[in-house]
Amino acid sequence: MCGSSQGIGLATAVELALLGATCILLARNEERLKKVLSTLDTSNGQQHRYVVADFAELAQVAAVAAKVAAEGPIHILINNTGGRAAGAVLAASAAAFTAAFSQHLLCNQTLAQAVVPGMIKAGYGRIINIISTSVKTPIKNLGVSNTTRWAVAAWSKTLATELAPHGITVNNVLPGSTSTARLEGLFNSSAAARNVTTDVIEAEWLKDIPMQRFGEAREIAALAAFLASPAASYITGTSTAVDGGKTPVM
Repeated sequence: MCGSSQGIGLATAVELALLGATCILLARNEERLKKVLSTLDTSNGQQHRYVVADFAELAQVAAVAAKVAAEGPIHILINNTGGRAAGAVLAASAAAFTAAFSQHLLCNQTLAQAVVPGMIKAGYGRIINIISTSVKTPIKNLGVSNTTRWAVAAWSKTLATELAPHGITVNNVLPGSTSTARLEGLFNSSAAARNVTTDVIEAEWLKDIPMQRFGEAREIAALAAFLASPAASYITGTSTAVDGGKTPVM
């Protein structure tokens, strides 16, 4: 369960634990992980635990993934990590792209390579990538993030085809504007750049959402939990938006 110390990752851990899953939390902030661990449901006898790794350090992620996979099969992998800083794509440095691809695509690949053999042996596997609606239509001023998310979506679709004969599914959840620290950070940076209040930015974003509100992390988690369940056994290679109707494509 990647990025499970806050936001959508935390909400997904809570939801899966309520459904009876045993969760292994993964994030870089150990203190937050400890707090999350103490809140997860254990009514089905689960013994949740956490491991610490920074997605900015690929070798660290690889070492942790190998250790966890060696301890027993992982049935569900939730790939989830924070978005990149705002900015125009033309202004982005090569280093920004390199860091983004490593943090998202390469970490996902590393984790999948570690856990898929166990999924095949166990006869059950679900890989769920929390990405962004930017894989349907680019989001203004998120050049590096848009580019990286598309790469992850293409990787996911390819992996879904490769793993389908084993009954392992690979799907993408595409959050829209969701009330998390990430959204707050985007509001703050946009407001500062334009010398306006965050209320102005929020109003501008809301007017483009048909449901006229921002999403909640638990609403994203609900779809991830469904895709992780046996009920979603014939769904693979999909990218589903949870965005209040905002994405302007089919």
